[in-house]
Amino acid sequence: MTYVVTDNCIKCKYTDCVEVCPVDCFYEGENFLVIHPDECIDCGVCEPECPAEAIKPDTEPGLDDWLKLNAEYAETWPNITIKKEPMDGAEEMDGVESKFEKFFSTKPGSGD
Repeated sequence: MTYVVTDNCIKCKYTDCVEVCPVDCFYEGENFLVIHPDECIDCGVCEPECPAEAIKPDTEPGLDDWLKLNAEYAETWPNITIKKEPMDGAEEMDGVESKFEKFFSTKPGSGD
């Protein structure tokens, strides 16, 4: 099992989760974070730290596509291990519908 980042992270990109991760398995896109499934040790400490509740265990139904997306971008985006400020407007974007279709960017973030 692993944890995955889902669409509510898009355009919020809170990084409270990366600060508590003991294995540094988060990777940063321009407006989204992903978890590398081969590096995640399933400790679960990141899940309650996400203010947007965007981190879920991959055992929840319907997360197969999110697992694939996390795995894909974790291979190309830079690693992030330190907490940064959330994106401008993060509070307003929390809970917005269809964020992936409207806002997802494949561009990498800056990492650490």
